Formats: sequence, structure tokens, C-alpha cells
Amino acid sequence: MGAEYLANHYAPIFIFILIALGMGAMPLVMTFMIAEQKPNAEKLSAYECGFEAFEDARLQIDVRFYLLAILFVIFDLESAFLFPWAIVLDQIGLFGFVEMVLFLVVLLVGYIYAWKKGALQWE
Repeated sequence: MGAEYLANHYAPIFIFILIALGMGAMPLVMTFMIAEQKPNAEKLSAYECGFEAFEDARLQIDVRFYLLAILFVIFDLESAFLFPWAIVLDQIGLFGFVEMVLFLVVLLVGYIYAWKKGALQWE
């Protein structure tokens, strides 16, 4: 494998990587060039998470945030699996139906466990 072979076969990949890196870096560079860097009290106030914007990084966070996030991921994945399953249900037959019912039962058991532990209650 000579230099000519490498140039002919790998040059498009190298060019693609350079273009991708440039397109990824361009918005970051442009925001610092164009946007005004004037933070005010409103920008630095607590937003959706309820914590101050700049505090100690070793702040203890309530475990309920994590439980809620895990529940969101679980049920988001459930919907991601249900749509393709519903489309091919006639092709996979009874076996596919039973597998999905078992999947839903496992999710239901997890949901009931989270409910009993109080992960869905916010104080």
C-alpha cells in the first residue's frame, strides 16, 4: 500500500472529518463573537432545577431527582419499543406478543415498586 493508494482511498474520509469538525466548531466560535456577554441577575437565577446557578459543586442533591429521571428513561424506552412492535405485530405472531407482554409486566412491576417507595410523590 503506497502513499497514492492511501491518498485515493482515505482522502475523502479525512476531508469529511475536517468538514464535520469545522461545522461543529463554527457555531461555538460564532456565539462568542456575536453574542453579548452580559450576565444579569435574571440569567443567573435558579431556573428549572431549583438550585442556584453557581454554588459548590459538591452540593448534595435529593435522590428524588434521580429517581424521576430513571423513571422517565424507563418509560421513554418503553414507548420506543412499543411503536416498532405494534407495526410488525402481525409478522412476529404470538411469540412476539408474549415477549412484549412480559416486557410490559417487568415495567409494571418497576412502576409499582417506585410508586410504593414514594418516588412519584413530591413534597
